[in-house]
Amino acid sequence: MIIWLNGAFGSGKTQTSYELHRRIPHSFVYDPENVGYFINKNIPKETRKADFQDYSMWRESNYTILKYIDSEYDGVIIVPMTIVDPQYFEELVGKLREDGIIVNDFVLSASKETLKKRLRKRGESKNSWAEQQIDRCMQGLSNDIFQHRIDTDNMLIESVAESIASTSNIDLLPDNRNKFRQRLDRIKTQIKHIRFMN
Repeated sequence: MIIWLNGAFGSGKTQTSYELHRRIPHSFVYDPENVGYFINKNIPKETRKADFQDYSMWRESNYTILKYIDSEYDGVIIVPMTIVDPQYFEELVGKLREDGIIVNDFVLSASKETLKKRLRKRGESKNSWAEQQIDRCMQGLSNDIFQHRIDTDNMLIESVAESIASTSNIDLLPDNRNKFRQRLDRIKTQIKHIRFMN
């Protein structure tokens, strides 16, 4: 099974993914962005696209890798990735489903104000690239192709993960961490996923 977490930047995809990973014993977090970074590092600058999702090879490569992992790995694959273009979503998620792979996709949504606050909290400057994408993401993700929506405005990460697990019929391990440990784990996840662009 693949759990695909979609949503605007700041919606909580990465934190929720690692919360699920902590509480699903046999699980793996797969990051499709790494394929995009690989492509951009291995082609001439003159041929690079502004958004690596626009490369058909990005979509094809991620489809192939996810299909391989699903066939070889007997566990839950968790994919935090914003895809707002319905055609791109079909070319990747739709194609996996056509192959008989279970993909439960979720859109983590929040108000524009909440998204901006979360981006500031994680160190994004005002009018950053991620903030500039909010309107595009919210508009794109309103398409009916994106099915399960979870309003995360007033939800803790733990509650979002529990909602996803419940919908996916997955039993989570109990969360025995205290508040300090939960906060520490979130900070570690945030630091681990800071991107330094060239």
